[in-house]
Amino acid sequence: MILARDSINNKLKCGLYVVSTPIGNLGDITFRAIEILKKSSLILCEDTRVSNKLLLKHNIANKLISNHKFSEKKNVLKIIQILKKKKIVSIISDAGTPCISDPGQIIVNECIANKIDIYPIPGASAVTAAISVSGFSPSYYFYGFFPESKKDLDINLNVLSNLDTSIVFFISPKKFNKCIYYLKKFFLDRKILICREISKFYEEYLRTTVKELQPFNQIPKGELTIVLSEKNDKKNISKNLEESDKEYIKKMIKTLSVKDITNLINNYKNVSKKEIYNYCLKLKNEK
Repeated sequence: MILARDSINNKLKCGLYVVSTPIGNLGDITFRAIEILKKSSLILCEDTRVSNKLLLKHNIANKLISNHKFSEKKNVLKIIQILKKKKIVSIISDAGTPCISDPGQIIVNECIANKIDIYPIPGASAVTAAISVSGFSPSYYFYGFFPESKKDLDINLNVLSNLDTSIVFFISPKKFNKCIYYLKKFFLDRKILICREISKFYEEYLRTTVKELQPFNQIPKGELTIVLSEKNDKKNISKNLEESDKEYIKKMIKTLSVKDITNLINNYKNVSKKEIYNYCLKLKNEK
């Protein structure tokens, strides 16, 4: 097992540290993340203006290098050379964890190719925060940002609509109203939670159904995390078999097993399996 801390001299090991940062409230950073950032020779970030606010709050004055999606490929060789000199390099994003709908994957893969150690420093997550307050199934699928093209939207959302789990999306506030059409097209039977500005001063949580979802009158400020519930198309189970059902079962009981009859009736009638099964046993015992 590789530890990020040398057990002999208690020093941090050299390598790349993927550090989670707050998703809103600057206080939501771990002690360990602060320690790693303070001891880093270099900190890669998306936007130096955003990251500087966090670093200044925690008295971190290490060198920052902008590492957004347009400069990531350009920076990678330079960063690998620094890491090969046995340095500690951290990568952070504007909010949350690098590589999760944020830059970072290129440098991580290059470190793997060069056998450079990589260590995750976990922290705040908009995905798990949203799921925790949703009230929906804790079994979830995280998709990330909505696709740009209409074709990709149709294909990908059609696949996702078959999942009977909660589904988490990131949606740009400017694009949310346009996305409502697709949400209703593929997820009409589900509930929805719209999380805005999680952990910030103006955080807001809107709960409704996709069917009743309405466009925003004004473009909302801040990031949106959307959680769709698991499917809500379960049958309304009736407690009692109708007389016609009972007559049908009486005929089938001579040739089919109780299990087969139970499954057959349950597939097309809104009657509980227990009710069907018990009636079949009653008929069997009467013989």
